[in-house]
Amino acid sequence: MKHELRLPLTAQGRLDRAVADALGVGRAVVKRAFQLGDVRVRGKRARASDPASPGALVEIELTPPAGPPEPEPGAPLRVLAEHPRLVVVDKPAGVAVHPLAPGEGGTLANAVVARYPECAEASPEAREGGAVQRLDLETSGCVVFARDAEAWEAIHEALRARKVEKLYLALVLGRVSSGGVISVPLAQRGGRVLPAPDQVAEERLAAKGATPRPAETHYEVERAFDRHTLLRVRIVTGVMHQIRAHLAHLGYPVAGDTQYGGEAAAVPGLSRHFLHAWRLALDAPGGGRIEVESPLPAELARFLAGLE
Repeated sequence: MKHELRLPLTAQGRLDRAVADALGVGRAVVKRAFQLGDVRVRGKRARASDPASPGALVEIELTPPAGPPEPEPGAPLRVLAEHPRLVVVDKPAGVAVHPLAPGEGGTLANAVVARYPECAEASPEAREGGAVQRLDLETSGCVVFARDAEAWEAIHEALRARKVEKLYLALVLGRVSSGGVISVPLAQRGGRVLPAPDQVAEERLAAKGATPRPAETHYEVERAFDRHTLLRVRIVTGVMHQIRAHLAHLGYPVAGDTQYGGEAAAVPGLSRHFLHAWRLALDAPGGGRIEVESPLPAELARFLAGLE
């Protein structure tokens, strides 16, 4: 639905917040409109971080937010761990964690709420269906869903406090000689994540409305091949595309990841990027320790075998 509004003369701060306040809608809805490029000020496309200009004419196209995921009882679902307060499931590559638009199906959340209906009421955003974390579309592996609102808050806080162990397997292009740590801030802009390795880069990105966030990635060499290296990766923070952007910045893009590695990263025999959320460990709300591992998907296992 398209809206035209004139910002009040008292408007101040960021444009996205001023628009949300003026329309009386949630900021998540307005944020999506900015991401889609559906906001214009005085006829020109605007950014969420632009300063609000009192009295400015704003045109905005609002897409209704996705509601609770519709249960899909026939959808396949591989459960890795079941607990009274949470469930950990195995996400296939190519499947989204939860819907982004009204009526969207085929996501992991659609399958989860069919088997665990209580998950639909667990997360603050109805569309999440209890999902406490997200993985990129092509990334496979462990995803945790809460079964009640208190559990969602507890697990979310544990993630923020860096008390959840998340280990990934990533096959990268090139020979990595040893493990290390990448601590380079990352900023989201135009659907990509950009590294800010120094203060000048941070200031330039911030000036364009992309505020860098701290990001820390640890990696170890799991196995070396002639022209590839299998890494075991642990992320301390959870910035979007963090592993992929950090490894590409290091000069070792993830195999098959053309978004961050360019055409050189395209690998015959891989229909996706080689990144897998292999292990997840956390203290469950109310007691108990959950430690699960997701087997390497068949496509990735075959590709590795071909490198031997």
